[in-house]
Amino acid sequence: MRNTRALAAAGAAVAVLGLAAPTATAGGDHNQPSNIVALPSVIARGGQMTVTVDGCPQGGTMTSDAFRTTHLTPVKGANETSKGTATIKEDARPGSYDITVNCSGRRLTRPAAFTVIGGVRGGVGGSSSSGATPTDIAIGGGLVAAAVAGGGLFWMRRRAERRF
Repeated sequence: MRNTRALAAAGAAVAVLGLAAPTATAGGDHNQPSNIVALPSVIARGGQMTVTVDGCPQGGTMTSDAFRTTHLTPVKGANETSKGTATIKEDARPGSYDITVNCSGRRLTRPAAFTVIGGVRGGVGGSSSSGATPTDIAIGGGLVAAAVAGGGLFWMRRRAERRF
């Protein structure tokens, strides 16, 4: 009786797998782009971003409003994957951008694939202001005044000690 149950369960499992296999292979079109990944996902204007696309074994192109049309090249050793490097335009507005991929005549768009942020001013600590602010001037002036007053007191005390 136990052998009959095990045989029935095995037969049911084979039947389910047998019915599911044609469905799985019928949708497996190898030239259908999928899974668009943009790294880094947050990037400054002028930066370079790498985009990988699965289901694109022969390469293709990628476009966005934030960068020029760029070619995708097949990745060696990675089955059906292509990648490309895009440079974000200097005049791109901050915000989210879509990427549209064209592989073997098939198109796929990933909405909000990456975000452009405003440029960073290097060399000034990321500051966006130029010159000293009124607060900076007040602090600096206070420090100079304290140094002058302290130096004057020290000099006066030293002078007074020599008289005795």
